[in-house]
Amino acid sequence: MILETIHSPSDVKALKESELPRLCQELREFLVKNVSRTGGHLASNLGAVELTVAIHRVFDTSRDRLIFDVGHQCYVHKALTGRKELFSTLRQMGGLSGFPKPYESVHDAFIAGHASNSVSVALGMARARTLQKQDYSVLALIGDGALTGGLAYEGLNNAGASGEPLIVILNDNGMSIDPNVGAMPTHLTALRSKPAYYHFKKWYRGLFGKHPMENGLYRFNHRVKIFLKKTLLPKSTLFEDMGFTYLGPVDGHDLDRLCNVLRWAREQNCPVVVHVKTQKGRGCAYAEKDPGHYHGVGPFDPVTGRGLKGEGESFSSVFGRTLVECAGENEKVCAITAAMAEGTGLASFAREYPQRFFDVAIAEGHGVSMAAGLASQGMIPVFAVYSTFLQRGYDMLIHDVALEQLHVVLGVDRAGLVGADGETHHGCFDVLFLSEIPGFTVLCPSDFAELRSMTRKALFEIEGPVAIRYPRGGEGAFRADTSGEPIVRLKEGGDVAILSYGILINEALKAAELLEAQGICAEVIKLNQISPLDDGMLQGFFRETKTLLVLEDSFVAGCVGQRLAATLAKHGRCPRRLILKNLGKTFAPAGSVPELWKQFGLDAASVAAALMEVKDHGE
Repeated sequence: MILETIHSPSDVKALKESELPRLCQELREFLVKNVSRTGGHLASNLGAVELTVAIHRVFDTSRDRLIFDVGHQCYVHKALTGRKELFSTLRQMGGLSGFPKPYESVHDAFIAGHASNSVSVALGMARARTLQKQDYSVLALIGDGALTGGLAYEGLNNAGASGEPLIVILNDNGMSIDPNVGAMPTHLTALRSKPAYYHFKKWYRGLFGKHPMENGLYRFNHRVKIFLKKTLLPKSTLFEDMGFTYLGPVDGHDLDRLCNVLRWAREQNCPVVVHVKTQKGRGCAYAEKDPGHYHGVGPFDPVTGRGLKGEGESFSSVFGRTLVECAGENEKVCAITAAMAEGTGLASFAREYPQRFFDVAIAEGHGVSMAAGLASQGMIPVFAVYSTFLQRGYDMLIHDVALEQLHVVLGVDRAGLVGADGETHHGCFDVLFLSEIPGFTVLCPSDFAELRSMTRKALFEIEGPVAIRYPRGGEGAFRADTSGEPIVRLKEGGDVAILSYGILINEALKAAELLEAQGICAEVIKLNQISPLDDGMLQGFFRETKTLLVLEDSFVAGCVGQRLAATLAKHGRCPRRLILKNLGKTFAPAGSVPELWKQFGLDAASVAAALMEVKDHGE
């Protein structure tokens, strides 16, 4: 096998052209085999095989800087840069990350996980290169999906005007961007990507030195070329209007043409967009047929593509179904997603009420502001969004929603630790930033029944902005609806107290059982509403001074435990000992949620051990 001989990009460069199709085929087989075992992003990587091989044929990513946007399509890059033997650990604790990580390899230029930042990062790197008088190429690889984010256009606008040499590779696998259609642009694209054209252009530019635009004859010829181009192709591309040289569209599965165009882009010495058309899921029948489903998958049968685990009920699906019911009762209810209809459980809403369903694409800030506009005119907008991506709309939450106390409802999905996608995807900041925004009510259901009740409460009872935060996946052993009160006592106990909220209430109850077996009677208190905290109710729950442990999967600064302690101190109700169990100030890595709970001491055994240690010391 050719892939077995590839240990670094230099091995890719050493291959004969006749060997490249076989390498691409083996890479696709490698992807299906490995992702079927670990889960991960399949369809996007299958579509980027030839493009990634071409990049490594033309550039040296140990020196040239390749910035991935989001990073969903980085698996082939990792396999070609000495990490293919680690794919059995993909997205596992302590294993290979599913996203580019500079700590893994010199070939990973920048961390990736959120969309639309690659052009801005690339421009910063290009400017640093120029200021330091160094010589290397800078490439931003961005998909058409990420190009729906506003930050991408901020970067493109500045990069095109800067004149800095950099290459933006647009991996277009679904959205038509280039307005030039028909036989003429197709013909000219074919001509531009031929070696003879490339060599002629390079020779011609060389006649005028390193700075050809300083030569009058070259400038005259250049203006004539632009005039003829606009005459033949009267519709210029958006990228050309921004100041880029535009090359494409190029068949993203034609390796020879890709390599030629990338070489030509490198020689331009100016901002260049290379528009590459690819097929998501290429080479795998079931991924080609349903690329959306196979974008991100769990373990599956590599032959049939069927998942190995049944997709049971989840917080997302319960939320979506409840929202459909509420929309049937009130025609003002509408739903917003940021390209995550399936992931957030809104696909059924889109089918039932298409006129009241809005997909804003990867533009979370816009989604928040649009929700504010809807609410200001009397609608009841619900924006279902992953916690980690809601961070991108923070300013809009304050400025557009909270200042006018608009009734916008947020379904904050994937709140807390989410598992295999790692530090860029854990939802551990929303507790901190939502709770600090004046007027925001933040609800935390612990099971499906509470989610249903709290969704209705958020829509039809609470005024002003409301966030309902819930975890990825299904419910635990706790099954009750205690949503009627902001705070409830689930278990009496006189020795120690454990307070938690959301899905972690299951670990709190398990810890109480473990302590009971050791003769320690633990009280368990559950918060259903973490903001605002009800001072009066809190005083009633903490009349006695005892050891209190607050359990939560958020960072420490501004956590519920700190806010609770401040409130109790204000009223002279401080516990004898306060233990905060959270993530501290450490970004959580990839790993299963139970593994991460154990690592950070959030599991039942760790909680019980911490409280037993206190009792052993006579406190």
